[in-house]
Amino acid sequence: MIRAPQGLPVSRSEKMKIVILDGNAANPGDLSWEWLKPLVDEITIYDVTPPELVVERSKGAQILTTNKVVFTREIIEQLPECRFIQVLATGYNVVDTEAAREHGITVSNIPAYSTDGVAQLVFALLLELANNVGLHAKSVADGEWAACRQFCYWKTPLAELAGKTFGIFGFGKIGSTVAQIANAFKMNVIAYSPHTRSYDGFGKVEFVTKDELIKRSDVLSLHCPLTPETTGLVNADFISGMKRGAWLINTSRGPVLDEQAVADALEDGRLGGLGADVLIQEPPKDGSPLIGAKNCFLTPHIAWASFEARTRLMNIFKSNLRAFLEGKPENVVNL
Repeated sequence: MIRAPQGLPVSRSEKMKIVILDGNAANPGDLSWEWLKPLVDEITIYDVTPPELVVERSKGAQILTTNKVVFTREIIEQLPECRFIQVLATGYNVVDTEAAREHGITVSNIPAYSTDGVAQLVFALLLELANNVGLHAKSVADGEWAACRQFCYWKTPLAELAGKTFGIFGFGKIGSTVAQIANAFKMNVIAYSPHTRSYDGFGKVEFVTKDELIKRSDVLSLHCPLTPETTGLVNADFISGMKRGAWLINTSRGPVLDEQAVADALEDGRLGGLGADVLIQEPPKDGSPLIGAKNCFLTPHIAWASFEARTRLMNIFKSNLRAFLEGKPENVVNL
């Protein structure tokens, strides 16, 4: 017998069906689902599932996976056969975990698979703000260098990172990895965490208060989870406490920013630039005030998406599923 968190039994002798509701993001075709075949009896894979089809496609399945498909209490209550929801991401706010627990459904996530990739993109965005590589490369392709009267030119001010103060808001695995890289750039690293943290990476990190972090940072990188307390965290008041012209990096969650407040601050120079991989609405079908904003570099939520990171994700999913089927679920977020 396999028992979910609240003790509802799942007999391994019954037919086990898995439905992957939005598998294309994690596996657009360069990875395999074949490993599922020895573990379950029936497999259904959808590239994308719109909200209105979630219940219909999920009915009858004991195991469901989601990346960004939302499982509300109302939806969960319509899926009496479900015993396990695997979130193919680290963040699990797409699932009402309390409702799942009440209905005996185990919910697991995929922790720490994309730490290095997210940290890498932080600095890709930061270096774009500092050097405007894309703009200068395009100008060369457009013939501006060939037409130049001297051997060099630059279209924007250029900046060195060394000696600048790099602030980290949230100091978990990603934040601490980012600190190591910032140290390698010879930046002065300061960090704020609501929890007591230590740092065993190379270089130095000074832990400061939230107000100090906001006030002192030349670059402020956000690495906090999305909670009621962090939703809209970076608003006009927050920005007013920052150094004028400071750069902001957001690879956490889109709703951490008040997008209009940030766009306004970019326009009038209170913020010197923004590099972000996330928006409040993804994809931004209704637009965003940040799209086309001054000194704003946006990428389409790609920090997690390297082949290496997605391979780790798939391997952790495999381990989670096997552990659940053996009655010893791992990475459970709704105990």
